[in-house]
Amino acid sequence: MPPKPSPRRSTLLAELSTASRRYMAAYALFNQAVADRLGLHPTDLQCLNLLGLEAAPVTTGRVAELTGLTTGSATRLVDRLERAGYVTRARDTADRRRVLVTTVPERMAEFGAVWGRLTGGWDGLFDAYDDDEIALLLTHMRRTAELSAVQIARLRAEGDAPDSP
Repeated sequence: MPPKPSPRRSTLLAELSTASRRYMAAYALFNQAVADRLGLHPTDLQCLNLLGLEAAPVTTGRVAELTGLTTGSATRLVDRLERAGYVTRARDTADRRRVLVTTVPERMAEFGAVWGRLTGGWDGLFDAYDDDEIALLLTHMRRTAELSAVQIARLRAEGDAPDSP
């Protein structure tokens, strides 16, 4: 049986729970504001963010993997991004059966310019942290992303089933 948490730890965990809920809500609202500024849906904005991290053009199946969407939803997302001029589709020259989604550099530059105007404030947040604290934050963010992927898969697997008590 695990040891009983100290009163301080219990208080800190309760504060962390509240702070993390506020953090997630603040980020979701920030994401919505940036998406509104660019005339995009928030999911489309994050898909562009993820596509910008990819080393090469990707299939719509990879878009589905990156976003946690079904392939049908990912196709509709790519359709919207294509209509907005952020991506193009082209047949893979190595395998003509595959269609690759490629970002449009000029539109991605516009996307990057909006982020660029905002990053100064974000970068300044980290000035108060030493290297070990930044490493801890980085570990936390990576672990959060991994757990989020697991939770998304779990929710998708459960479908429309209500949560068990």
